[in-house]
Amino acid sequence: MISADLSGKVAFVTGGASGIGLATVERLAANKCRVAINDLAASPRLAAEVERLRAAGRDVAAFPGDVSSQADMDAAVAAAVAHFGRLDYLVNNAGTPGTAAPIPVDDFARMDEAFWAKLVSINQIGPYRCLKAAAPHLKAAKGAVVNVASTAGLGYGGSSSVYASTKAAIILLTTEWSYAMGPEVRVNAIAPNVVDGSGWDCRFDPDQLKNYVAKLPLQRAGTPADYAETIFYLLAGAPYITGQTIVMDGGGAR
Repeated sequence: MISADLSGKVAFVTGGASGIGLATVERLAANKCRVAINDLAASPRLAAEVERLRAAGRDVAAFPGDVSSQADMDAAVAAAVAHFGRLDYLVNNAGTPGTAAPIPVDDFARMDEAFWAKLVSINQIGPYRCLKAAAPHLKAAKGAVVNVASTAGLGYGGSSSVYASTKAAIILLTTEWSYAMGPEVRVNAIAPNVVDGSGWDCRFDPDQLKNYVAKLPLQRAGTPADYAETIFYLLAGAPYITGQTIVMDGGGAR
């Protein structure tokens, strides 16, 4: 496990009350970074996780808001900067599959325009909203951004072709935003595959998932901590890496 002294640094993590987001918050805070944890205001986990982390001596605070609203993200980022005094890192992690069961690629009825609008707004435009709000602060701090994409955006399959398309867009936008934010700010992404215990990977039933994971060179699903480790590296280190998407698939099944 890598470490760095991030004293004085401030991070804003969307979807930070669970899964990869929470694991990222924990890694950053354990290395003395002050962390603004963003999640939906209605999330019962947001206040609970902030309380738990503060009890452990971590300098964290809650800044609720919905990434599907520019007003929400403008307000949340502004409040975080007012609270901590600066912003160095942005982790665009919030997202949704929009379905509890996989949708076949030819099921256009289930992938209707309302479904498209929801996933595009949260998964694709959401990171843009956060970056727009954070950009001047990140440039002033010469900071870094990590977007959480997915191997679904690389054709691995996913919960739906709509979800995959939004993650493919984030992979492209990571490169675009590296030019928009450079040279002051580095912008990278990770593309997670299966996330252990997330409940998100509805591509497989339990037996299919077990068989798929067994074919991976590492023979296990990735954990939130695994993905957070690479996010941490891309924020705290990696000084000459920008515009890249790190594929985290356990080696890929064949």
